Amino acid sequence: MKTPSVSAGLARSFVDYAARRGADGAALMAQVGLCEADLADQDARVPLAIYKEIVRRAKLATGDPAFVLNHAIDTQLEDISVVGLIVHTSKSMADSMEQLNRYSRLMVEVDVMETGERFSIQPGPEGVWIVDNRPDPNSFPELTEAAFGRFESEFRREFPDRPFARAIEVTHPAPSYADDYERILRCPVTFGATRNALLIAPEWLVQEFDEHSDYVFGIFAEKADALLAELETSGTLRARIEALLMPVLHKGEVSVESIAGALGMSRQTLYRRLKEEGVTFAGILNDLRCRMASDYLAARKVSVNETAYLVGFSEASSFVRAFKRWTGQTPAEYRAAAG
Repeated sequence: MKTPSVSAGLARSFVDYAARRGADGAALMAQVGLCEADLADQDARVPLAIYKEIVRRAKLATGDPAFVLNHAIDTQLEDISVVGLIVHTSKSMADSMEQLNRYSRLMVEVDVMETGERFSIQPGPEGVWIVDNRPDPNSFPELTEAAFGRFESEFRREFPDRPFARAIEVTHPAPSYADDYERILRCPVTFGATRNALLIAPEWLVQEFDEHSDYVFGIFAEKADALLAELETSGTLRARIEALLMPVLHKGEVSVESIAGALGMSRQTLYRRLKEEGVTFAGILNDLRCRMASDYLAARKVSVNETAYLVGFSEASSFVRAFKRWTGQTPAEYRAAAG
């Protein structure tokens, strides 16, 4: 099973933006089990689960629940990923949408949509809707915020005198910071809708871009095609181990030998490969336990004792000590802060 991932450039941009907003970037990376080397290459991959944790912790560290929306408005896509360079050197708005559907997985991998496209165009009496076809969008609404915030940000920057978004519909319920949506996105927002969609004027679809260059576009597209091919066939060893650990995490101690065998390598080879990635098996296991426990506690659907069992602890007291070592908070304190 392939572990969904995001580009290291995207993860890095969230860490850097949090630091700009007063958070401790180094501490944020350490809390999710990353180091500078993990994010040094913009095109490297970071597990989606870690990215989600970066977002959650960045919100807490900055005290900004609308952190994702503000990040989208205040940063530039071309500084984050080759996808941004491709979009900005496309011929037109319509062409950029085609390229975005082709290469968006280089930024964020999501489940395959029934339509085969992340974004589709649906004409309506009010104008044209850009629809995000991501399945199960309410499991992580921040991806919806990032997508629509990014659309508004990029066109606001390129065409400052022309409003882009006319209205936005989202399927998730109104969050505590709902008022920030309209302030940041500068258009009416409907929560609890049947789809995630952004309304624009029809003339945007024929808008040509001044920065288009066939030569430059070709260079960027060639690089992106190579990255797509690599994404199809590879993944970090850490991500592969996490995928194997996830379904057996509740069983407690997991044998290194069993994981090495499932990966088709010896214990010694596994340790050597992990060392090359700058991680340890114990570190991966503890980081995964911490992230999963944090998710369970924040969701408030299971008790502390049940959370302890789900992440592999036979005694709640041992889990409480471990969780405080990982996060600096007891499970009860963490749940109270997240609620």
